[in-house]
Amino acid sequence: MTNTNIDRDTLREPADEGNETALDRLADLADAAGDLGELSELLDEGSLHAGFPLTRRAAAAGDLSLGPSAARSWPV
Repeated sequence: MTNTNIDRDTLREPADEGNETALDRLADLADAAGDLGELSELLDEGSLHAGFPLTRRAAAAGDLSLGPSAARSWPV
């Protein structure tokens, strides 16, 4: 088994400096590890790439509803 902590530690500094490639790679590592918390944090940091596995998992779980308050805000 590969030690992904080394990769994460190496990628964290450039990701913190706004390097999108590093953010994307961190998202790939989090997705491979099934770490939804890290994916969510990466999305909050601006990694759109992290949103893809989160959306894929939500769709697979049937959890894509916007909820009643969000649905009311959409124009009819």
